[in-house]
Amino acid sequence: MAQTAICKITGKKFIISDQDIEFYNKLNVPLPTLCPEERARRRFAFRNERNLYTNKSAISEQPLLSNLHPDLNLKVYSPEEWWSDQWDGVNFEEDYDFNKPFFEQFTELQKEIPMVSLHITNNENCPFANYVGESKNCYMIFGSVYSEDCYYGSPYYCKQCIDTLLTRNSELCYECITCEHCYHCFYCQDCVNSQDIIYCYDCRRCSNCIGCAGLRNQKYCIFNKQYSQQDYEELKKKLDLSYSKNHKQIIEEFNKVKLNIPHRDMVSVNVEDCSGNYLYESKNTQNSFDSKRCHDCSYLAQTIDMKDCYDCNYTEENELCLDYIGYYKNNRCLYSQMLFGSNDIYYSAYCMSSKNLFGCIGLQHKEYCILNKQYKKEEYNELVPRIIEHMKQTCEFGEFFPISVSPYCYNETVAQEYFPLSKEEAIQRGYKWRNKDQSKYQKQIYDIPPNIHDVPDSITTEI
Repeated sequence: MAQTAICKITGKKFIISDQDIEFYNKLNVPLPTLCPEERARRRFAFRNERNLYTNKSAISEQPLLSNLHPDLNLKVYSPEEWWSDQWDGVNFEEDYDFNKPFFEQFTELQKEIPMVSLHITNNENCPFANYVGESKNCYMIFGSVYSEDCYYGSPYYCKQCIDTLLTRNSELCYECITCEHCYHCFYCQDCVNSQDIIYCYDCRRCSNCIGCAGLRNQKYCIFNKQYSQQDYEELKKKLDLSYSKNHKQIIEEFNKVKLNIPHRDMVSVNVEDCSGNYLYESKNTQNSFDSKRCHDCSYLAQTIDMKDCYDCNYTEENELCLDYIGYYKNNRCLYSQMLFGSNDIYYSAYCMSSKNLFGCIGLQHKEYCILNKQYKKEEYNELVPRIIEHMKQTCEFGEFFPISVSPYCYNETVAQEYFPLSKEEAIQRGYKWRNKDQSKYQKQIYDIPPNIHDVPDSITTEI
């Protein structure tokens, strides 16, 4: 039966449902001791997306871009070096010490293992990107997959999209938020299967609309008013979006239109028995957000193609994963981060194409390893239950890595974006904090013309 638990951080009550209990029993793990929000905060503190620094390769000593600050004194490799055969994670093996807590041993191993400077996988010409996979010719995008010729934002399966947030399967879009299957759309939010729309909100299967909200299967509308094609083109020309000042007037009228339409309690498409927001093509997925094609899951955010997964973020194509954040294509990975193409993993990070690992970091194509030490199958299967029992005694098993284990400071991570704290609050909780590095920037000396048509190509060489 459902249980009421007390979050050991906030002291607040939270419900562990019958479905939750069934899932935890299936994986043979303890029930959670933190509420869903604090569990998410803990995972988010291990992801630094957009705070990038100039660091130095520990192999070539050449400068490189990294999300790891140089004052951490960690071994940092470029992605090419990290993925190469120039090093092997098993060379950093440690024997498990039953006289020490597990997290202490994991932290010691983490200080020795080379860290990758940026999290990019199977990309082409995407040097200024982080947490990006299977993409081509992209610049300054973060947390994205399968995108091409995109800049600034977090596109998914997109082409030629600029300044977008969680926009999927779209092309030639600009300044769009949580849009899906859109083409040539500008300044839109929550729009689906639409094209040639500008300043629109919650419009579906629409085309050639400006300043509209809540429309379905409409075209040639301005501020939700229907026009003929000829009248629409004439009014659009009068609005003249090439002038920046005209945008302000359009936004003011557009906001009035948005306030006068019914708003959905949950943005979703083709879902069954789901709760949360921004869910697409999913079934029996609870308390989840910004997720697509997820089945029998709970407590997800920014995920795609998940089955039987709980407490997962920023990941795709996983099954039977719990308290996991990072890469994709995993099966039965628990309390781990940044794994790719792996299965049957506990408490590990940055491991690729591996299986049967416990407490490992930076391994590729390995199996039956503990703290990066290679064991025979029989030895591994005998030792892992002993480690789990030891971790239960130290109250560690069933908990994701503590925030103190993260190499990042709290305010560098997405935890600060979703669960913001002041410097004083973070330090009081025992979290690390980084003051912003002092930088000198050149001042803008070029006056941008008010009309986009008057801007010459030479602006790219101006300040």
